[in-house]
Amino acid sequence: MAETTEDPADLVDPSPSIPAPAPAPSSTKRKNAFEELMTPKPKLSNSARKSLAKEKRGRWSGALVEYINHPDRFPGQVLCVTPHTVLIKDSYPKATVHLLLLPRSEKHYLLRPHEAFADAEFLKIIREEAASAAKLAASELERLISPFSAKSKERNEAMDNGVPFDELPAGRDFLKEIKVGLHAHPSMDHLHVHILSRDMHSEKVKHKKHYNSFNTEFFVPLEDYPLGDEDRRRETQFQNENLGRDFRCWRCGREFPVGKFADLKRHLEEEFEEWKLE
Repeated sequence: MAETTEDPADLVDPSPSIPAPAPAPSSTKRKNAFEELMTPKPKLSNSARKSLAKEKRGRWSGALVEYINHPDRFPGQVLCVTPHTVLIKDSYPKATVHLLLLPRSEKHYLLRPHEAFADAEFLKIIREEAASAAKLAASELERLISPFSAKSKERNEAMDNGVPFDELPAGRDFLKEIKVGLHAHPSMDHLHVHILSRDMHSEKVKHKKHYNSFNTEFFVPLEDYPLGDEDRRRETQFQNENLGRDFRCWRCGREFPVGKFADLKRHLEEEFEEWKLE
């Protein structure tokens, strides 16, 4: 239900059916089940289809408010609730770990990020809560990746040998592998902060927007707010251009033409396996 950059069109049935016609009079011969199944279904007009798609997009783009207002309804997805925020697992994760931090302030949560974070006190609160959420994300990433990591080997062995926590070797700094930021022009109605690992290793990374929205200036680090009035990251045209750019690997910097998404995905898989071993 929750989103990162899933396109609304992905969630809309491209050929919605309409209610079946009223039953024929009893004197008319009834079709058997096979005939009913094979009978072509009437299609909606273009205007009706567009209207239905718009309605579904509206329900989808506003879906995050359910987590804000009723976090108790999502025990498998909600990780933490505070007076200021709700922290959830992203339903369409774009990385090994991907969380969403949802501000609860009705004064701010329908504003665009650069508008909401013009409020210094609100920004301070969200930064503090995002920092706590990032630590939680790093802890989960450590659980998943540290068994493969060379930098974590000594620490893991010490843990296995019962060394007290405060005496453990430092190991790999997984907090540095976590990104915290927002999309300058988000597709969801309600303000949300993305907290995710850098790896982009997910079956939910399906097309160029999914990748570029996290690996160009379309993704604005929380620490960069508030944005100045002249900051080009406010501009819709600039951000649309970011979504259509050629791909650049997050790890090695190798570039791939925008039409070579399948090549990028294969490369990301290789990079992920090497990254795990660091």
